[in-house]
Amino acid sequence: MAKNKKSGNSGASMILAILVVVIGFIIYAVTGVDLLGITGTGDDQNTEVTSPRTSTGDFTEIDVPLGLGYEGDFWQLYFTTPSNTRDRSQYVGGVDTRLAAAINATNNTLDIAAFELNNEVITEAIIDAHERGVTVRVVTDDEHGLEDDDSTIVELELAGIPIVDDERSALMHNKFMIMDGITVWLGSMNYTMNGVYRNNNNAISLRSRRAVEVYQAEFDEMFERHEFGPRSDDSNTGNFTQDGVPIQIYFASENEVIDVLLAEVGNAQTSIRFMTFSFTRDDLGEAILDRAEAGVDVQGVFETTGSETQYAEMPRMLCAGLDVRQDGNNGILHHKVFIIDESTVITGSFNYSNNAVESNDENVLIIRDADIAALYIDEFLRVQSIATPADDIDC
Repeated sequence: MAKNKKSGNSGASMILAILVVVIGFIIYAVTGVDLLGITGTGDDQNTEVTSPRTSTGDFTEIDVPLGLGYEGDFWQLYFTTPSNTRDRSQYVGGVDTRLAAAINATNNTLDIAAFELNNEVITEAIIDAHERGVTVRVVTDDEHGLEDDDSTIVELELAGIPIVDDERSALMHNKFMIMDGITVWLGSMNYTMNGVYRNNNNAISLRSRRAVEVYQAEFDEMFERHEFGPRSDDSNTGNFTQDGVPIQIYFASENEVIDVLLAEVGNAQTSIRFMTFSFTRDDLGEAILDRAEAGVDVQGVFETTGSETQYAEMPRMLCAGLDVRQDGNNGILHHKVFIIDESTVITGSFNYSNNAVESNDENVLIIRDADIAALYIDEFLRVQSIATPADDIDC
């Protein structure tokens, strides 16, 4: 009798396990939420690892006629290649086509945090997704989103897509999209024609369950609870590995992002390269000067506009003998990138300014992978090759 009872329990357990798997697949198919690891993302959650993954060389190029693209095991990386023309008829074949293709491939959910939106290709893809039944939600800035005369966000609103704006003077400055609860796109690239075709920008797509969870929590905080800026919940961060790659995610202004950046710069051993739209934080500038005095090779490119003012960090770096230059793009150098020791990349929407630290909504990604770092270094060298030293700064 005992033997028969044990067999019965085993059979019931097996049936229960099968039901759990079936339900998990149904939830994934209907909502895109991957509870059982169906997509095989392989992240090691709750693991704090800071040693970068060494180069594997295991990535391929993605064809982007007016841009650059690369694909690794769980990531895709894109750089814009700015045009000098203002003729919008020539704005075709850029990184926006790859983002639109990703939007077109969504089946269930699409959450968008967009500081700006006027790119026609991206806008059309978002509306098409909504019309084919994808649940689309949007968070935006008030002044630069809904109230901007050039914005296409009103087209989304007219199509019936729910929009939430921050209703405050500080900026909802994020630029990220979460697709089907599987993939998150982020970076410096605004979803505008200039962002794709006239400005230097980067965008990285991560197929990572853990990264999605962190960005989803931030999106829900803004969309569902209408929490913005420093009063937001500060517990939402990420520190994990994805396929052996250490990743950290932070959100300003609720997290102490500047302390994280100061630690990263302070730990630099051999090299610091940066490309910045706005760099006015004295403490971060001082940390870079300290590492340069310790023998670390420092090279940087600043967006020209504003870089010579009393608030910018470029003048004192230049006067200290560092190799810092002003960008040569007729548009805008819009990167917010640090590359440290040829292995760690810091990117996202976060400008190195007081507003980013104290009041805006921003995101910061730190990813430690030699291959990704090498591709960002290539971008730095492209930007640096047309940059020039400032010639009218009095030291």
